[in-house]
Amino acid sequence: MNAKLYDKLIFEHSAPGRKGFSLPRNTYSHHIGEIASLCRDRVDDLPEVDEPTVVRHYTNMSNNNFGVDTGFYPLGSCTMKYNPKINEELAAGVKGLHPAQPASTVQGALEIYRRLELALCEIGGMAEFTLNPFAGAHGELTGLLVIRAYHASRDDFGRKTVIVPDSAHGTNPASAAVAGFNIVEVKSLPDGTVDIDDLASKLDDSVAAMMMTNPNTVGMFEKNIPAIAEMVHKAGALLYYDGANLNPMLGIARPGDMGFDVMHINLHKTFSTPHGGGGPGAGPVGVRAGLEKFLPTPRVIKKDDGSLYVERFNDSSFGSISAWLGNFTVYIKALAYILSLGRDALSMAGQLATLNANYIMHSLDDLYKLPIPGPCKHEFVFDGLKDKSTGVTTLNVAKRLLDFGFHAPTIYFPLLFHESLMIEPTETESRETLDRFIEVMREIAREAAEAPDKVKEAPHDTPVRHPDDTEAALHPILTWKQLCDKPTAS
Repeated sequence: MNAKLYDKLIFEHSAPGRKGFSLPRNTYSHHIGEIASLCRDRVDDLPEVDEPTVVRHYTNMSNNNFGVDTGFYPLGSCTMKYNPKINEELAAGVKGLHPAQPASTVQGALEIYRRLELALCEIGGMAEFTLNPFAGAHGELTGLLVIRAYHASRDDFGRKTVIVPDSAHGTNPASAAVAGFNIVEVKSLPDGTVDIDDLASKLDDSVAAMMMTNPNTVGMFEKNIPAIAEMVHKAGALLYYDGANLNPMLGIARPGDMGFDVMHINLHKTFSTPHGGGGPGAGPVGVRAGLEKFLPTPRVIKKDDGSLYVERFNDSSFGSISAWLGNFTVYIKALAYILSLGRDALSMAGQLATLNANYIMHSLDDLYKLPIPGPCKHEFVFDGLKDKSTGVTTLNVAKRLLDFGFHAPTIYFPLLFHESLMIEPTETESRETLDRFIEVMREIAREAAEAPDKVKEAPHDTPVRHPDDTEAALHPILTWKQLCDKPTAS
């Protein structure tokens, strides 16, 4: 048990009387009556631990975390890109600013904001961007509110429907519902692309917009996008681009040129800002010419003399989506990434992401079922193992990968396939890393055929081995409960 001392919770290290820090004596006792109502009668279950135990506990706990800095993270759809550390340093160098400062004192910060907007306009083929949204889904909501404001400005209040493909990210219909729209699903063809005939049957004067991801969620480029854009616009609706899969399109194709009217970009998926951990995030939203006035406030505006100011109110805007100008340090990281790579290297990033995905796909398609043959873009989907007789599922494969030091790919999404295994390597992984991942995936397929129980019982080497996933989801234990007597002080 001593070898796994730091697999314990901090509460389990507690012993009466131990302490790592003593608070100064209260010198404001004459005010105690004023705050007595805020004080607890007693404090329960706070751990009593010394400082070395605290430091060792959390240091060792952090070693159990998996991230792109510790290993290969081929999480399809989520694009876990490496975050260059120089970008982190640059962002950390901006300190002491406050969003309520006079614009004259933060011209450099506003210039960073504006330059990133212009760079995203060029990359996305849009006329204007806002950086205010705090995440991709927040950007979706922002874009849909822009669309709603556009139709309202034309007194076209009957457009209550948003069309989404059956392969869409789950945030698409959720964001549309939050924005007050009804959702209609359009089917996909066997190759994963939108069924145009099904779309045609659902386009009428009640449709406000259609949301699409391109390349789509199975990693295939929507080859019929010009026809789709024409159909949507002919129906009086707007076309929304979910920018989750923009990474392989960098420098190759722009959503604005494809016919999209509104788009959001997940900065963490394309421009290397950190992903996960609850934020901070950013989901900038771009619009084509003619829709700029509907973007949310506040906005950064350039005066005739070249100086920048923050426009707080605009009668045409749908309102505000955030109190200030979003997460500023995230923008610094994204702009640093764009400027350090430049036009040519950004284009190469998308091409390398596509190359890496196709390399893995074709190295494994003899053992794993590939439901959509042909070249993919940045990601692809297997429908589990080809040999279904072993009873080894996609979940088993994902858990077995953990024993080899790899994070599992996305599983059971998209819902188009029963045993979806969605892999996205990104452009930053080396040939050696990809070859090792391929070797391990082939080894798991061999184990599934020769010793299926070994895969079904995985993982074998993780701190938590094989929990009951259903029980954990239905009856989660979210607070610590003391199961035994605390140890005595020593």
